[in-house]
Parts: sequence; structure tokens; C-alpha cells
Amino acid sequence: METQVRTPQSVFMQPQRLIVPLFQRPYVWNRENQWAPLWHDVIRVAERHRAEPNTKQQPHFLGAVVLQQLQNPVGSLQVRTVIDGQQRLTTLQVLLDALHAEIAQAGVRQPALRLETLVRNPEAFCENHEDKFKVWPTNRDRPSFNAVMDAPPPIEYAALPHAGERLVEAHRYFAEQAREWLKLDGPEGVNKRADSIEFAVRELLQLVVIDLAADENAQEIFETLNARGAGLTAADLIKNFVFQRLLEQGVDVEVAYESHWKEFETGFWEAEVTFGRLRYSRSSIFLNHWLIARTGEEIVAREVFARFKRYADYEAEVPMIQLVGQIARASVVYRRFIEGATASNPVDRLQLFAYRSSMLESEVFKPVVLWLRDPELNPVPPEQELKVLEVLESWLVRRMLVRARTSSYTQVAAELVTQLSKGERDEAGDVVEQYFAGQNVSSRYWPDDAELSNDLTAAPAYQRISNGRLRMVLEAIEDHRRGWKGLVPGLGGERVARGAYHIEHVLPQKWQAHWPLQQAPDEAARDRLIHTIGNLTLLTSKLNAKVSNAPWETKRAALQQHDVLKLNSDLLGQAGLEWNDTKVRARTAVMTQAIIEIWPVPDGHRSNFGHAEEQPRRRVTMADLIGAGLIEAGSTIYVRRKSLSGRTAIVLPDGRIDVDGHVFDTPSGAARWISGKSENGWWFFNVGANDHRSLAEMWNEYLDQVPEMSDDAELETDDEVPGDQLESTDS
Repeated sequence: METQVRTPQSVFMQPQRLIVPLFQRPYVWNRENQWAPLWHDVIRVAERHRAEPNTKQQPHFLGAVVLQQLQNPVGSLQVRTVIDGQQRLTTLQVLLDALHAEIAQAGVRQPALRLETLVRNPEAFCENHEDKFKVWPTNRDRPSFNAVMDAPPPIEYAALPHAGERLVEAHRYFAEQAREWLKLDGPEGVNKRADSIEFAVRELLQLVVIDLAADENAQEIFETLNARGAGLTAADLIKNFVFQRLLEQGVDVEVAYESHWKEFETGFWEAEVTFGRLRYSRSSIFLNHWLIARTGEEIVAREVFARFKRYADYEAEVPMIQLVGQIARASVVYRRFIEGATASNPVDRLQLFAYRSSMLESEVFKPVVLWLRDPELNPVPPEQELKVLEVLESWLVRRMLVRARTSSYTQVAAELVTQLSKGERDEAGDVVEQYFAGQNVSSRYWPDDAELSNDLTAAPAYQRISNGRLRMVLEAIEDHRRGWKGLVPGLGGERVARGAYHIEHVLPQKWQAHWPLQQAPDEAARDRLIHTIGNLTLLTSKLNAKVSNAPWETKRAALQQHDVLKLNSDLLGQAGLEWNDTKVRARTAVMTQAIIEIWPVPDGHRSNFGHAEEQPRRRVTMADLIGAGLIEAGSTIYVRRKSLSGRTAIVLPDGRIDVDGHVFDTPSGAARWISGKSENGWWFFNVGANDHRSLAEMWNEYLDQVPEMSDDAELETDDEVPGDQLESTDS
């Protein structure tokens, strides 16, 4: 057995075939959990190389793979079996091929040629068509892998024989990301960017490759590698490092601990919270954000400890006892900001930003707040701090409303800190406004009034935006109507209670009983219209339950008698004796204008985008649950219905469902076979005989792990999904 740390260059350069055995599970990696994090890692090391091309760069570790040699004739193509790491190796090949295609299409010849050697074997070694590929996946994935890897650029993904399969979508994802990144500096910057990213993927990624001889026990190695153990958090590692240094410097560590670190070992800081796709202690996330606020660098969670050591040793320029004091003082700012998100009225503007950004799940911008309120620096003037918050909030909310991509937000947050650090603190708001106004790519631009208005006029906001975010927008409109503008308080003296109201459809989702169609008898058009923002309002839970699907006469009387919101007094005035489709459209225009005023852009701002590059709603499949470790391949799932008690199905490694030897692509297909009628399979099956959680609940648990998907995901099902089974609806 040989164990070596190797780069993609050394792994893939030689003529070879790495074959995934037929017994291994199919390809299950996806965009949220694996492709996007891998791409962000690649970009991070490429940016470092681009900034300092002559400096030795810290490589990025991708994990371990286990290969086993096969006996083959001397001089023939070397062949190895992939014992562990097939998902990683296959994804690397798809990434390298997509990047090669985009660089070649951009006309940058040399980097493209170097990448081609990593994804194609020389013709002299190829006896069969598939010999050209360095990695050959398991049989289930070979058709889609062959289709996309063999397609000449530019690739029309939708026209490929296996369009929509995971490997095709992975290739499309990496190609789109590469195309956009290469163009960030305009045509004149493509060559340098191509050189940096090509070098990064060849030489700045690392794998531990365990190469077994043909007669070694592969299963024993596999089991040892996959053993699990509890690891130390970043906060634990940093604490040990800090106090070891303090001890070496002769500092009274007991006093230092009591003064500066003891608080980090309380419940608030040790609580595990979701950050991206994983859970970390809050203290570890804080230290990550604090480092970003200090360095202006994008720092992923697994690099926090190493980056802290480098910062403390070479950049902080203060003794460790002073540095740990700075950390403690910054933690007070951080905690106040987090607690401000749930503070009751009255709230200041920073607390309101904390609440709204938490609804937007924009945790990555907390370093900006740490920079604004840094206790070690001069305070930012109130009007400039307000401008920072309002510009950033406008950028976030507008992009959310048009469903623009969020994949680059961690990099944007780090860049924003860098730009702020370069400028004067008394010009912070101007710096942030100029930064966002100058962005001109789809992953970063600031949607203008025209795009926002066009999108909201026709968009089914209730279906496209999560309830928490949509409620936050309606609350903001209510505050706006009460007179709250910037630092100017409303005359009523109090903002609307946050998170206390339910969203109500005025013209209800079940409109057929009391709301007949009028001039244009188009049920589909009305079904779209009822979800637009002009048909939505806020009600208390009791009032919501009372009027839910009632006719307008009942709703109007209830609002007149019991409601106190400005939103609803406006609604009564706009509706009069009748609420109909025309009035929904008119109110949509009024509310859209309010949103434009609440979250403005600079005068004359044009984003030069007709519409955001909207990401399609992605179906979360059983394969996603397997890939996330929420359900195991080979598991038995159980029919919930008592009349079919005892019926079961088996989850196959590729996410398909086996019922008595009949294989179905979706849970709904399997459920239909069992019951003999149309079924929603995600609610039809439980995950265990004694575990009463449905597959749909596991689907929601998956979304909890991947919060950035919450607005863009839908169940993979052959049938309509009843809304009241997926989420609580108010009408």
C-alpha cells in the first residue's frame, strides 16, 4: 500500500482508467451539498493565486480516495478500481472537462490544452471508445457521463440524450460558473483568469491517494477510513492555541480566561446553529466572521483555525492578551446583533437589519456589521452606518424578490469588507453604494426599479418566496405606511410586531365557492393572480382562521370590526364593496411602488439586466436524501395507510423505489402501484416501521440542512403536492 498526497495533475496526467465497480452506489452528489462548495473552494484558491501569482499558495485539501491496482499487460493502459472516493473523482473529471470547454471557447489555448490531458487519454492507448475517459463510473451513470463528456462545445445540454441527469447537470453547473467567472474583468481579463483557475485546479487542490496492490484487503481499508469520531471545533482549537501562547508569554491565564474567554463556554456560544449546509458552534461561526471582518478574505469554516494562527502570528501586530481582549469586545457586538433579530419593539435600525437579514438567511454579511461596530476603531457616523444597512438590505431584498442567484454571497461579503477597509469610515455608506451600483454580472448586480416592477407585477410571490421572507416584506410595507422612513420614526411611534401575523390571501386559494369568475373566464390566470403580492395581506391567527375562504362581504366586515393594520385599512379603501381581479392588479402596482420606496436604488441606477438569471426550481429527489445521509440505500420504507398496513418498498442506491421487484423512479410511482390510484408518495411512506416520520418530513429536514434552497426546491413527484401537507397555509 502506498499513500501519497497528490494533485489532480499527478492523479490524472498519466494514461489510465479508474473504474468504479458495478456494486458501488450511483452518482448522488448535487449542487447544494457538493458542487457549489467545491466550486467556491476552486475560486478561492484561484483568486489567491491571481492576487499573488509568485507566492507559494496554501493548497486546498479535497479528501481521500482509495484505488486498487488490477493486473494488466505491460505497456497497456493502466487500470485501477476505485474502492472509495468515486463521487469525488467523478465530479473532478466533470469539473475539469467543463472548465476545459469554457476556456477553449474563450480562445485561451494553452490552459485548455493542459486541462485536456487530465480528462482524455491519448488515442494510442484507446482500444475502445470508452478508453478515452480517465474515470469510468458505475454502469447506471455511464450513459449520461459518456453523453456529456463526449459532447463537443458549446454544449446544448437540453439536447443531450440524458439531459436532466445529475452528471449532465453537474457539467452544466460548472460550465456556467466558469463562464461567468472568466468574464468578471471583461474580455481583456479572460487570459489571466484562465491561467489562474487552470493552475488552481491542476496544482492547488490535493487528494490523499491510497494505492493498494492487487492482493491487499480493500474492504478493511475502506472501513477504517470511514470510521467516525468526534472532532474539536474551531473555537476549541483557537482556545488551546491562544492560551498556550499566553502561558508561553507569562500571562496569568486564569485571569485572562475569566476576563476574556469564559463567556464563550456558556450556552449562547456553545449552541450549535446551521451555517450553510452544516451545523457549528456559534462561537466557531463568530470567530469565522470576526476573521473575515479583520482580513477581508473569504474564509471557509474548515480553514478558520489555520487562518487565525497566521493572523495572530503575522498580521495582528498586538500581543496575544490584547488580541483576545479585542475578540471578547467584538463578541459583545456580535451577540447584541443576533439578539436584536428577535428583540421586541421598539427596535433600532441595526436590530431591524438583523431581523430582516435573518429572514433572508444572509448570515454571511455579519462580518460587515462587525466592521461597522468594531470597538477598536473610530465609530462610523450614524447617517453613514444607516446608508450601509439600507443599501445592503436593498441589494439583498431586491435580489431575493427577483430570485437572483445567491451562490457568490460569501465572496461578496469578504470583498465588501475589503472595500470598506480601504476607504474612510466616515464614507462607509458611500463606499457600499458605489460597490453595489458598479456590479455588472448576474451573480452580483443590483436589480433596478424596472426589473423589480416587471417581476412583481406577474410573479406568484406566495409560491416563489418563503412565508418568512414574504411576511417580512409585508411588515415593511406596513411600517412604511405608518411613516417609518430611515431614521424618521412613524407618527404612531411603533413598528408592526415582527413575526406575529399570518399571510392571508384576500381572494382565497379555494375561490371557486364564493368568488365566481367575471369577464375573462380563465381559471389558470386567476390561479396565478391570487398569489401575486396585491392579493396578500397580514392578519392575526384568529382573524385568519375566521375569514379564511369566506366571501368578500364576510372578510370586509371582519376587517372593519377587528383589524388595526394600515395594510388592511388601505385594502378596504381600495376594494369598496367588491374585491376582484382588476383590483388585485391595481393593488399589486401600489405595493410594488411601496417596495421600491422602502428599498431604493441610487437615482438613475440601471442594472442593464432585463431579468435575473432565474434558477429553475430543482426537484429534491430520494437520491438527494441518500447523498445527505438522511436515509440509507437499501432501507425499507413503510406504507402509512392503515388499510395497506404491512406493504413496504426498498430504497435503491440511485434513489429509485423497488416494490416487489417492480422499480419506480419516484415515491409517487411506487405509491400508485401499491394503492392502484394517484398518490403523493412522499406522504404515502414512512421511513421506518416504528418511525412515523414521512418521506416529506425527511424532505423538509433536507431543506433545513440546505437553507439556501428553501425557495427553489420542490418535491419530485408525479402528482400535485397538496399545499396543506407541505407547509401551513393561511387561506
